[in-house]
Amino acid sequence: MRFLEYPSSAFEKLTQSSQEVPEAIRVQVARILKAVRRKGDSALLDFTRRFDGVRLTASKLRVSDAEVRRARVSRELEQAGKTTLREVSAFARASLPKNWSRRNGHGAQVGEKFDPIRRVGVYIPGGSVPLVSTVFMTVALARAAGVKEIVACTPPPVAPELLWALRLCGATEVYRVGGAQAIAAMAFGTRAIERVDKIFGPGNAYVTEAKRQVFGSVGIDLLAGPSELMVLADESANPAWAATDLLAQAEHGSGRERIYCASASAAVLKRIQTELFRQAKSRAGNCGLARVLDEGCFWILVRRRGALAEAANCLAPEHLQIMTSNASQLASRIITAGGIFIGNATPTVLGDFVAGPSHTLPTAGAGRAFSGLRVGDFMRRTSLVNYSPAALRKARRQAEIFAAVERLPAHGDSLRIRFRG
Repeated sequence: MRFLEYPSSAFEKLTQSSQEVPEAIRVQVARILKAVRRKGDSALLDFTRRFDGVRLTASKLRVSDAEVRRARVSRELEQAGKTTLREVSAFARASLPKNWSRRNGHGAQVGEKFDPIRRVGVYIPGGSVPLVSTVFMTVALARAAGVKEIVACTPPPVAPELLWALRLCGATEVYRVGGAQAIAAMAFGTRAIERVDKIFGPGNAYVTEAKRQVFGSVGIDLLAGPSELMVLADESANPAWAATDLLAQAEHGSGRERIYCASASAAVLKRIQTELFRQAKSRAGNCGLARVLDEGCFWILVRRRGALAEAANCLAPEHLQIMTSNASQLASRIITAGGIFIGNATPTVLGDFVAGPSHTLPTAGAGRAFSGLRVGDFMRRTSLVNYSPAALRKARRQAEIFAAVERLPAHGDSLRIRFRG
C-alpha cells in the first residue's frame, strides 16, 4: 500500500471527505418521519415488523419495569459495568458547568445558571451485538446532569445486557423501537412515547440522517458517523500494538470506518503496515474490516519536520492516538481531535469502554468545530440579568443610542418610561 505525503493534494482530499447523504437514504428517512408523525404507534409497529422482523402490539412497545428488573448478566460484566459507571460518573461530575454571577460595569448583577434538560431521548444501537458501552457513555451522563426523564429506544429483540445497563445507569423508560422511526417517535411523540426535548446517541446512516432531519423540532447532540482512528508514530512506537489498535477501530462492521497512520519515518510506517496485514489475516471473516483495509486505510508520510501535529489538526480525527517519545508535548499542540490518547500504553479501546469520557465523538472532520459528548450537553444554560434603578440609570444612554441607530423607537421608550415623573 503506497504512502500519502503531507503536505500534498492527495492528503488535502482526505480532509474534504464528503458527508453527502445518498439521495435514497434521505428520501426513505423523510418517508419514515412523515409516516410516524401522521400515524404514530401504528407506523412504529409496521416499521418494526418490516425492518426488524418483530411483530409487536402497541402495549409491548415499552419494556415493562418488571422486565428491566429481571435482566441478569454475568458477574464479570456486572463488576466491569459498575466500575465503568463509577469512572464515567466521576468524569461527568468533574466537568459539570457551574452557576456564576458578577457585577457588570453598570453595577447590575449578571450571570448564568445551568439546569438539566427536562426529558431526553437516547438511541442505543441493538441487533445481534448489544452496544452496552453506549449506555454508559450517554445515559450515565444524563443522570449525572440531573435529568429526570431519560428515555431509551433500541431495536428489538432487546438483549438482557442492554436492559441491565439501562437500569444500572438510570434510564426511566425503555422502548423496543429502532432506526429512523425511533428518532421520529422521540422527536414528534406518539400515543406510547411522549416526545423528548433533545435526542442523543449514535446510529447507522438512517438514524444519523433522521437526527439531521428532525433538528429544529427537537435538539440533537451531534451527527456522529463511522469510527475513525489516526495514529501518530515514531521509532518508539510498538508496531504490533499500533497495528492492533488500528484494526480495533476498523472492525466495527459498517465498512465505512477510516484508519490513518502518520509518521515522519517511512520505515516506521512500513513496520506497522506489515504488522497490520499480518494480524488482519486472522480476521479474514470480517467483511466490513476487509472493506476498510481496501478503501479506508491510509498511510501518511509527514515530510516536514515537526509537522505531525499540523497534519492531525488538518484531518481532525475522531480518535487520535499518539505513540511517540514526546507524546504529551505533541498532545498539547492538537486542537481538533475528538479524543486524544497519549502514549504507547493508552489504546483507544480504553476510551471506547472504561476511561471516563464519553465515546460519542465528532467524525468526518467535524472536530474542527464540535466537541465530543459531555455532561453539559444534557443541561440548558440561562443568562441572568438584574438591574437596580441606579444601574439602569448608568446603562440608559448607551441603550438609547443603539435603539436610535437600529430605528427601534419602542426599545428606547421602554427605557425612557422608567424615568418619567
